[in-house]
Amino acid sequence: MGTYRVMRQDDNGNRVVVATGLERAEAERPAAQFEARGHKRLYWVEAEAAGAL
Repeated sequence: MGTYRVMRQDDNGNRVVVATGLERAEAERPAAQFEARGHKRLYWVEAEAAGAL
């Protein structure tokens, strides 16, 4: 099993890593909470590359 990270993209197109080293379920919860706030930002979860620390 790999690890996942939470990503954010703001309304200017800037992408930022919000959290890393999470299991899938751990990453999905905050991504959904942030997305539910309705700001002009996108949040998503993506797999981290193996050995990416």
